[in-house]
Amino acid sequence: MDNKHTDGPLEKRWEQRRFSSRLVNPANKRRLTVIVVGTGLAGGAAAATLGELGYNVLSFCYQDSPRRAHSIAAQGGINAAKNYRNDGDSVFRLFYDTIKGGDFRARESNVYRLAELSVEIIDQCVAQGVPFAREYGGLLDTRSFGGAQVARTFYARGQTGQQLLLGAYQALARQIHAGTVKMHPRTEMLDLVVADGRARGIVTRDLVTGEIATHLADAVVLATGGYGNVFYLSTNAKGCNTTAIWRAHRRGALFANPCFTQIHPTCIPVTGSHQSKLTLMSESLRNDGRVWVPKAVHDKRPPHLIAEEERDYYLERMYPSFGNLVPRDIASRAAKNICDAGHGVGPGGLGVYLDFADAIARLGKHVVAEKYGNLFEMYERITGEDPYATPMRIYPAVHYTMGGLWVDYDLQSTIPGLFVIGEANFSDHGANRLGASALMQGLADGYFVLPNTIGDYLADGPFPPVANAGAVETEVRARVSQLLAVDGDRSPDSFHRELGRLMWDYCGMERSEAGLRKALGQIPALREEFWRRVRVLGTGDTLNQSLEKAGRVADFLELAELMCVDALHRTESCGGHFRLESQTPDGEALRDDDNFAYVAAWEHASPPVLHREELRFDHVTPSQRSYK
Repeated sequence: MDNKHTDGPLEKRWEQRRFSSRLVNPANKRRLTVIVVGTGLAGGAAAATLGELGYNVLSFCYQDSPRRAHSIAAQGGINAAKNYRNDGDSVFRLFYDTIKGGDFRARESNVYRLAELSVEIIDQCVAQGVPFAREYGGLLDTRSFGGAQVARTFYARGQTGQQLLLGAYQALARQIHAGTVKMHPRTEMLDLVVADGRARGIVTRDLVTGEIATHLADAVVLATGGYGNVFYLSTNAKGCNTTAIWRAHRRGALFANPCFTQIHPTCIPVTGSHQSKLTLMSESLRNDGRVWVPKAVHDKRPPHLIAEEERDYYLERMYPSFGNLVPRDIASRAAKNICDAGHGVGPGGLGVYLDFADAIARLGKHVVAEKYGNLFEMYERITGEDPYATPMRIYPAVHYTMGGLWVDYDLQSTIPGLFVIGEANFSDHGANRLGASALMQGLADGYFVLPNTIGDYLADGPFPPVANAGAVETEVRARVSQLLAVDGDRSPDSFHRELGRLMWDYCGMERSEAGLRKALGQIPALREEFWRRVRVLGTGDTLNQSLEKAGRVADFLELAELMCVDALHRTESCGGHFRLESQTPDGEALRDDDNFAYVAAWEHASPPVLHREELRFDHVTPSQRSYK
């Protein structure tokens, strides 16, 4: 149960929790140390804010600089209920859209707090100098995003994540200079230290020297992002992995809703086996681009030869109220279905057109270029096609994970002293994340929520010295040695690619009992083969990217099984998770509120043990989603 939030009026719960949370006086803060793993928007914001508050902060990232965190890749924007457009937006409407967009599988208290804090995030970022787009009158400009009928998304062209991360990095750099934050770049967390039932530190490997070390603190904060790379092909950076949260799960932290993954509808399609990742095209493009396919099956003509009357603008036809701006799960499933029916375009028929001809004719090429120029340039560099002259080709791909470590209202996991923020936790998005909400959650958690809640835990500190602090480090050294000793004949990457194919086929956009059971038979066999045949080149006492990859793949092989177990038990279609056995007569997703209106939190065991957190809806009535 989440017993940290109050049961008072929804709009007063966060205020009441902050007031009831114990404080730490400034002199005591100087005696407390907090580890923050990850320097994306959530981790960077948290480390900077905790440092500003006077705590001693140890910050870790595996990149060579904090500003290279994957948050930098976010393109489209960040939501906030400022209502500058006077188009009917409000905190409650953002709360409602987020609950509905997540298919009624998120906590009301968390989502309302997120909507409430959204307005403060924008003020914070503007004060830091983030160059949001502005309209002629000087106010910050906004644009529409999927799942909403108001324009609430603030943006900096197609580089919003980069600009927000630079703002957080400036705040972090200030604290590094002040000495409150000690930065550890090129350092990867490999395990969690739990002593006397509390999270007290982490074990790391220096990615340059290979040195394995233990770092102790009074609390640990994980801000390590999502695990979408379990699918091998995803829009995530290649380094994104699950090791930090998976190792914490093995130490006792419950893992919530692991099968809830986000499929983004606007990605450059797969073109062959040579690819190691996929590239996202911002959802903001759906503001002005129109999605269509040929009406004729297997029509191979170039798009300019297909007349208007021979085109099917299927999102506008199927969902007239939202059109091209339906939520991501709806747009993704529609694209898959239309391609499965033989109307897809491009190599293998796995693509649909995103066409800007109407927007260019209406607004002029220069206006479209001002809005999306860097995205168009990126598309042309990757595909060799000019999107000003030829429609983009897009197809769904894995993008984000709504599952993660279970946390309460304070963002604390089931291990006391272990806090989890941003995409690394499960909260706020339910079964589907609306576009432009990831940046909102990361900054809300890092700047505003965690700094107010972690003090309630740290008020009992400093905690006693950790006895036998080297025990976990010994286990890590043994695991590294085991990987190096296999000396097999297959690369870590070959296992990762095979696992990703299994996950996409059986635990991706479309699931069935038969497919999931097949995956649950094959994944353990693949894992057993990995530990017999993986070949890790080099040694452990130097830079070794083969060793890094092998350790991450080993954890993906364990996580993948839990994802399939979770997907198998949830016999409903929900969000982006279409269960073949659970659909309406017209093929839409059929949710089962009577049996599955809960958070599925899994305990590490063999087999995994399910704990249910029942979801209560006092302010929004769950209903069958309709965007028509």
